[in-house]
Amino acid sequence: MPEPTPDRPHLPDRPGLAARLRALPPSCGPVRLVAVDGPSGAGKSTFARRLAAALDGAPLIGSDDFRVPWDADPLTWWPPFETGVLGPLRAGRPARLRRFRWHEETYGPEEEIPPAPVMIVEGVGAAWRACPAAYRIWIDAPRPLRRARVLERDGAVFAAAWDAWSERERAHFTADATRRRADLIIDGTALPPR
Repeated sequence: MPEPTPDRPHLPDRPGLAARLRALPPSCGPVRLVAVDGPSGAGKSTFARRLAAALDGAPLIGSDDFRVPWDADPLTWWPPFETGVLGPLRAGRPARLRRFRWHEETYGPEEEIPPAPVMIVEGVGAAWRACPAAYRIWIDAPRPLRRARVLERDGAVFAAAWDAWSERERAHFTADATRRRADLIIDGTALPPR
């Protein structure tokens, strides 16, 4: 398979990508942080879960693990992620996280996540310029497909909220030029179902 480039998107060989990621120099304390970013509904969570499995169960933290209301800035989750995860990892200490449970509107118990050779962070804004990522992955799909996926997942009642959110994330990605800094670009239409 040819080397992935921004103008040649495809689905990478996960074991090969995992080996490549393990060989990178650490970027956040002793951890190689891999950021999986792109617009909502593109397939980030699905891909990140499968990549974590290929990395023998690498820790995975998503922006959805934080409370980010539909009408909020897409980076609302970043300050608690910086404080609870990145700060401790930079110092070589375990991260601490209470994952938000969206359907219950509550937080789960506190988790301790020890520094691992590779850790994955996924979500809208995961690969923005302030992220100390060793590797950035951008996943995208056509807007109608992304919208259909999100409404199937969350319910049609969120259609107007998603439309407004989609505009805010588009503005964020444009201002941040996130896609241009990606090490790998993946066509989310090629991702198999969850």
